[in-house]
Amino acid sequence: MTDAPQTTFEPLVFSGVQPTGNLHLGNYLGAIQRFVAMQDTHPCIYCVVDLHAITATLVQPDLVQQTREVTAAFLAAGIDPKRNIVFNQSRVHEHAELAWVFNCVARLGWLNRMTQFKDKAGKDRENASTGLYAYPNLMAADILVYRATHVPVGEDQKQHLELARDIAQKFNNDFAGRIAELGLGDAFFPLPEPLIQGPATRVMSLRDGTKKMSKSDPSDYSRINLTDDQDTIAQKFRKAKTDPEPLPTEPKGLENRPEADNLVGIYAALSGDTREAILGQYGGGQFSTFKQALTDLAVTKLAPINAEMKRLLADPGHIDAVLKDGGERASAIAAPVMDAVKDVVGFLR
Repeated sequence: MTDAPQTTFEPLVFSGVQPTGNLHLGNYLGAIQRFVAMQDTHPCIYCVVDLHAITATLVQPDLVQQTREVTAAFLAAGIDPKRNIVFNQSRVHEHAELAWVFNCVARLGWLNRMTQFKDKAGKDRENASTGLYAYPNLMAADILVYRATHVPVGEDQKQHLELARDIAQKFNNDFAGRIAELGLGDAFFPLPEPLIQGPATRVMSLRDGTKKMSKSDPSDYSRINLTDDQDTIAQKFRKAKTDPEPLPTEPKGLENRPEADNLVGIYAALSGDTREAILGQYGGGQFSTFKQALTDLAVTKLAPINAEMKRLLADPGHIDAVLKDGGERASAIAAPVMDAVKDVVGFLR
């Protein structure tokens, strides 16, 4: 009889960020800032998903340093590694073990519907790695190896969470008899729910308001990096693309003005104010005045994070110790779950 956790699923949040280098304002407002808020309302596991990092590009310039940078950003932004679990994915081998089981649970038709593979593989799909094709199964394993109940997701990840639910449901159904026989209740895996935290902050390029802010953009002026100093932040906002019209006095006036809408959205996300309040203060004025206010606000919010990241990265031993401790605590949860999966499937152990 396995001693794995029983079917009552305690609330638990799983969140992951790829260590792809050059974390920017979009990563902070869209994910990391939300992670900081979540730790006050839920028990959380924060993972640097380094196994995912090699799905598109196998040979990374410095995966170790990129992993440390994401961890430093977590800590500098305010995530407490004592209250939560912070670790890098490859330390916990159960992620990969469960992913293989899920490769055998998931159906090809399910993966063929994944739009992100089509986007990332582009026209040369035959040359994409099988890891890129199957990584949604690994994402499901990331969540379910902890039997996490909630996952914060943006629009581009909802499809992957739906797949994780489908995999959990199929596993529960296919092995219903074995799950009951082993005394594991009527279901082994929860069906994870999306964690909605209000409107998602979608940060766009400072050079083109119709494209997401991205580290892959060839122009460094398209993004605010978390490692940018105050002068660089100011220069980038000064050069940010706008249009010749003054700011409108109400949100409706931002329609069909993507650059203006993006800058107002960034101000709103950094300040916590509504678009209405911001336009009530700055509407009708010139962009130069608003850009200066946005710069001052961004520097106030980001400079302490930038300074703390630099301090942490100067002490890699501390970061590594945080990840090691987090990995051990994550393994303590994942190992009995994986052992139970082996019992359910019928592996001899």
